[in-house]
Amino acid sequence: MAQRFMLNETSYHGSGAIECIVTEAKARGFKKALVCTDPSLIKFGVSSKVTSLLDKAGMEYAVYSDIKPNPTIENVQNGVKAFKEAGADYIIAIGGGSSMDTAKAVGIIINNPEFSDVRSLEGVAPTTKPCVPIIAVPTTAGTAAEVTINYVITDVEKKRKFVCVDPHDIPVVAVVDPDMMSSMPASLTAFTGMDALTHAIEGYITKGAWELSDMFHLKAIEIISRSLRGAVKNTADGREGMALGQYVAGMGFSNVGLGVDHSMAHTLSAYYDMPHGKACATLLPCVMEYNAPCTGEKYREIARAMGVSGVDSMTQEEYRKAAIDAVKQLASDVGIECSLKGVVKEEDLKALAKDAYADACRPGNPRETSEEEIEALYRSLM
Repeated sequence: MAQRFMLNETSYHGSGAIECIVTEAKARGFKKALVCTDPSLIKFGVSSKVTSLLDKAGMEYAVYSDIKPNPTIENVQNGVKAFKEAGADYIIAIGGGSSMDTAKAVGIIINNPEFSDVRSLEGVAPTTKPCVPIIAVPTTAGTAAEVTINYVITDVEKKRKFVCVDPHDIPVVAVVDPDMMSSMPASLTAFTGMDALTHAIEGYITKGAWELSDMFHLKAIEIISRSLRGAVKNTADGREGMALGQYVAGMGFSNVGLGVDHSMAHTLSAYYDMPHGKACATLLPCVMEYNAPCTGEKYREIARAMGVSGVDSMTQEEYRKAAIDAVKQLASDVGIECSLKGVVKEEDLKALAKDAYADACRPGNPRETSEEEIEALYRSLM
């Protein structure tokens, strides 16, 4: 069976990488950008680091910032309208997953207007045209949306998140500049960083994993494990490591899928507006324990990548426990409690489990599951 692997056409990495945005836009003949970003990044002057470069170069742009932390169908539809009214021909997405997911959906709908209801994009949508060109500039080190073919939109009316998987949505250029991430508060750094670790671990054990994706995921686990604590303390090395680590994880999981941790996390965010990274981190040790019987020797390599010594002399039970304990310790060190006490409501459990089971990430889980087992996993953390 042929294995497909998709990445950006071009990516830039390192301090000062945003200087390349103007060069890329001019080289590609772009005329006017719709800058997709969120209000807080405008308020704190993060977005202006990019727009000032456009101003200096005399390049036209319009700003669209009607974007919520868990972007909604309405946010996307308003973005489509803003793109058309601006007369734009490309998008610069500045932000975390929310800005980039909105930009992807907007870009897809502009060139595939038959999907303007947004809901029809769920799953693997049969779009026929590539989205509007996107230059993606992450300001968080977690989602790796700048290199993936996935995006997630919230359906407020139905109280659920839905995942869209579309090779047509990948940004043409990713600009991964750790300086754009330096203003992240410690808690957001921790949440997004643990999201990146979840991407790497789930991508490594998912059903679709293979040697090429394993290479990316194991390296990502190593980089994230050594960098996240420093990033939370806002050290330059920590920020730079996380900027790279989360991107490397994205290179892998975008091509092979995730698992039930993300299915359950999407549902938590939809029901309780819980930050996605926090939801992933809260669930990760529990879901790792659940999946362990179906992972062969992979937890030994996870433990090794996380810096655990002596794994080659451990029994399977010991190295599986060591990998899970290393994840728990990292979460604890960055201030995340792996508990849903006071978050999940008893009366919501069955609906949560049903929606998580229906989520597009669930089929990739290494262990076959059920609504009842997912409900039990939620309950175990209450």
